[in-house]
Amino acid sequence: MSVSTSDKIKIAAQYATPKHLLSRLVGRFAAARAGIFTQLFIKWFIKQYGIDMSEAIEEHPSAYKTFNAFFTRRLKPELRPLIAAEGELAHPVDGAVSQLGQINEDRVFQAKGHDYSLQELLGGEAQDASQFIDGDFATIYLAPKDYHRIHMPCDGVLKKMTYIPGDLFSVNPLTAANVPNLFARNERVVAIFDTEVGPMAMVLVGATIVASIGTVWSGTVTPPRGGRVQSWSYPTSGPEAIRLNKGEEMGHFKLGSTVVLAFAKDAITFEESLKPRSVTRMGQIMAVCKEANS
Repeated sequence: MSVSTSDKIKIAAQYATPKHLLSRLVGRFAAARAGIFTQLFIKWFIKQYGIDMSEAIEEHPSAYKTFNAFFTRRLKPELRPLIAAEGELAHPVDGAVSQLGQINEDRVFQAKGHDYSLQELLGGEAQDASQFIDGDFATIYLAPKDYHRIHMPCDGVLKKMTYIPGDLFSVNPLTAANVPNLFARNERVVAIFDTEVGPMAMVLVGATIVASIGTVWSGTVTPPRGGRVQSWSYPTSGPEAIRLNKGEEMGHFKLGSTVVLAFAKDAITFEESLKPRSVTRMGQIMAVCKEANS
């Protein structure tokens, strides 16, 4: 597919823009209680992106004192019921499928002409990546209008979290199709779980003007943005183990981004209607456990 001149300019601007500086500035504004300026910006954002505020627990913009509070707004739980039953995995987010399918040894498909290393995506440790060789992956893009809390697709116990510093390219479809190695070069937080379907990785990918990535067990992971990979290991048994149930919140983005999921070989089968650009809604059926389906 040819790239238009205007799209080429947008892609070139991604390389030229001081993305970390811009993200820091936006992050400060998003966290600030700026009174009327915050309210005006929230109202503009709602109109610009066509956000349905009737889905939010707090429907009126004046309920949110900061842009971050608005952006991580909670939805009325009855609007996102957990439909996925036993033996089924739930969509973890509201968004749209960017790509999904089989991991080819260590390579994950990004877009036509582009793939990237799973090991690099997960932080560089061969032992982490080896669990997912020839497994399955799904990449889900969260647009600015979407709900930005992230939930568990299945029951799991946290084994490891890794913070990987990196670029802050936009992760919209245009950039994904034209910036090589996008998801493995951007800043990201990786959480690896033991689950009912085997090991599962959830990768929360940062992007331009993403003010924060956080998890329910550690709070804000970034910012501050570090210059080196950092990892934390967690007990998988006993009272200190971090156990999260299917549908339970595991993290959030402050401004839009992407989640990449990875599963072991022969662990799951994606719901047959899913394909690139399929809309996802948290709680609906994403996949079935192959063991349950056999």
